Amino acid sequence: MRRRAVTGALYATPLAVLVGMFFVVPLLLVVWMSLHRWPLLGSPRFTAPDNYTAIAGNDLVVSAAWFTARYTVLITALLFVIAFGLALLVQNRRPGVGFFRTAFFLPMTVGFASASLLFLGLLSDEIGALPAGGDSPALGSAVTLVLWRFAGFNMLILLTGLQAIPLDVYEAARIDGASRWQVFGRITVPLMRPTIALVLTMMVTGSLLAFDQFWILTRGGPDNSTTSLVMVIYREAFVRLDLGSAAGLSVVLLVLLAAVGSVQFAVLRRRSA
Repeated sequence: MRRRAVTGALYATPLAVLVGMFFVVPLLLVVWMSLHRWPLLGSPRFTAPDNYTAIAGNDLVVSAAWFTARYTVLITALLFVIAFGLALLVQNRRPGVGFFRTAFFLPMTVGFASASLLFLGLLSDEIGALPAGGDSPALGSAVTLVLWRFAGFNMLILLTGLQAIPLDVYEAARIDGASRWQVFGRITVPLMRPTIALVLTMMVTGSLLAFDQFWILTRGGPDNSTTSLVMVIYREAFVRLDLGSAAGLSVVLLVLLAAVGSVQFAVLRRRSA
């Protein structure tokens, strides 16, 4: 038993070292930086908890938090409905379904920054094929970009969950006279809860961390109306050169993500019990 334990520890050591170097140590460093006035150039000065108390009084942070929350609700609802619809559309095997599955997933192979630049070009007044709607692309352009790129990926995850449901369950429901809506509401959705929870967690997390699409398409404009929380962190760190303030915001956002994830998984366990 001792030999097996040592062997297992040796196998786990490389991964533990990587996790420590690239997650634990940077996390501890961010927490330490958040307790200091940490300029990009110069010596840091311990000022705890000033970086945290200043967050509530920062109007840009408040507006960015409100915008990020509204964007998260909007994009999560739209993305889930579209992805689930696509998964149901290509669920059954029939001629041509493989082509559509591939076509829906293909946008995911394009880098997010590259996709954002592609949409920026399409919305350009000089070379674009689509109306830009003013000097700055609207929020709808960013939402369309996210739906185009991520719907196929989430469709694939939901499709995996759909195909894991035994066909015998559907056949028994049809024999009992259940309608399509009854089959969907009483069989498909309950059996898909773990997959749905995973997809929703990924959608919410990705939306709260939104950066690329707004930085490239709108630069947070007009008048900071599309500035996300991550954009505020970026500005604090690389525009105002205040790494301590950026670290404080990062810690708060990390706590928020952990809280949201915990609530979602708690709801999943309760409903699956």
